[in-house]
Amino acid sequence: MFWRLVIRALRLRMQRVSVVFAALTVGAAIVTAMSAVYFDINAKMSQELRTFGANFYIGPAHGGSLAQNGFQPILDNAPPGLINAASPYLYGMARTELEKVVLMGVWFDALRQLSPYWQVTGDWIGVKFDDRNAMIGVKLAERLHVKVGDSVTLIDGSERQRLRIKGIVEAGDATDNMLIVNLDLAQKWLQKEGIISNALLSVSNDLGQVDRFAASLQQQYPDLEIRPILKVSASEGQVLDKIKGLMGLVSAVILVLSSLCVNTTLMAIVGERAKEFALQKALGASGKDIVRQMLAETGVIALAAVVCGCLLGYLLAQVLGLTVFNASISLRAPVLPLTLLLSLLVAAAAAVFPTRRAIHVEPAKVLKGE
Repeated sequence: MFWRLVIRALRLRMQRVSVVFAALTVGAAIVTAMSAVYFDINAKMSQELRTFGANFYIGPAHGGSLAQNGFQPILDNAPPGLINAASPYLYGMARTELEKVVLMGVWFDALRQLSPYWQVTGDWIGVKFDDRNAMIGVKLAERLHVKVGDSVTLIDGSERQRLRIKGIVEAGDATDNMLIVNLDLAQKWLQKEGIISNALLSVSNDLGQVDRFAASLQQQYPDLEIRPILKVSASEGQVLDKIKGLMGLVSAVILVLSSLCVNTTLMAIVGERAKEFALQKALGASGKDIVRQMLAETGVIALAAVVCGCLLGYLLAQVLGLTVFNASISLRAPVLPLTLLLSLLVAAAAAVFPTRRAIHVEPAKVLKGE
């Protein structure tokens, strides 16, 4: 009998029930979309900010160089998946047929991830051990009058090393004046076998790992200078905090508006059903029975709204993900329970005053028509 009363009450007032349903659906959709983006944004934003380049520096605390065999264990012992790319760097002066140049030795296979902002005319070199090709800074290329496909010859006494220019780099910094070669070749040519100047890494920071990784390494290697590159890692935290704060504010405002809409509509429904509640109380229904009925009706509407809201919210999250990050948003485990909990809380809060009004209906006055 109880559920027959609930279903009949919903069916006979479909127009007002639809308003409650729509308000709760909008609230659930916004919560689903915002929470899906909230829980997935760390990974997406970290991926987006990798376009800033390396975010981690390792170098000698004192002196101008460090041993490469002291750097390799850092890579080998790092937690799996933490380091996206890494390369040691070696700098030194070398002579070409025309003038002295600054030589920069790198691991070419990591260079594209560490310096994605470089504007390259020609091609990147993708093989770490390539000692036949080189890349050259745009300003140095202009001074030497070379272009892609031309060659530059390094000279050291009677030794010569001919390098084909595969790409011209415009980085907007000192790199524009450097000749970029394979690290092993630079070490051999500069007579610095096993020596590097510093190293740059791209470290995942979706959960703030950069600072923890730096602190851990500094304890293990006190003779090294180990630090995050603040302009990149700090940007991640600041941008994420602002976006998350904005999403939380939007969700709160939408939920408050949904609650007010539901509250107003339920008050109107209670006003229309005053005689029904009065008759129930006259026949022996208690205040608890009225409360149970109101909460059951609101709960049924809320659950249906959550189902529709989750579907709409997931679609909205994909739109946001493709628009902002050009990637789909993954639906994390906390999203659905959070949406269900908040939607039920909003519905319950909105039903408090209408339910109080329903249980305080006076049968004698209402049934008399007063």
